[in-house]
Amino acid sequence: MKLNSRMAVSVIFPVILACASLLMAGSLMGEPRSADTPAAPKVTPSAIQIQVVDPGDVPLPLEFRVAVYENVITQIQKTGKFKHVYRSGDTEAASAPDLVTLSMVAQSFNKGSQKKREVTTVTGWSSMTLKVRITDHAGQAIVDRDIEGKVRFFGENLNVTYDFSKKVASVVRDTF
Repeated sequence: MKLNSRMAVSVIFPVILACASLLMAGSLMGEPRSADTPAAPKVTPSAIQIQVVDPGDVPLPLEFRVAVYENVITQIQKTGKFKHVYRSGDTEAASAPDLVTLSMVAQSFNKGSQKKREVTTVTGWSSMTLKVRITDHAGQAIVDRDIEGKVRFFGENLNVTYDFSKKVASVVRDTF
């Protein structure tokens, strides 16, 4: 038997309509779907303490450690997620009941060359990777990941610390 286009539509359309109704009925009855699963609730502490950068076994120059520390503090303050952003060693941080602590340990570092980047744009890249760990007051990890900062084309080598700190602030925004 040969079906023309009208007959095919008259047979296929009711089948599609029935499938769509079943799918809608299932979602109305509260059957879980993967797209409807809620994300984990965000933690809402009011204070964070930023620890100084631990170079670990990586020969990370002092100017890069200081720049990372200062840029991370600035970028986290810009997020507006915390009422208080404490520096390492600040004694007032101990009185915050819901304090979280951010620590950073260097994993890799490549200083690169600003001159090479500006001349060739394919060599001289600067990069650094630090393990970022955010823990709650009890020491339980909330965030534990490696974050990389890089300078690929133009800019000073220290700009790698700014790129890194923006990525840390993005993780903070997403987490809290």
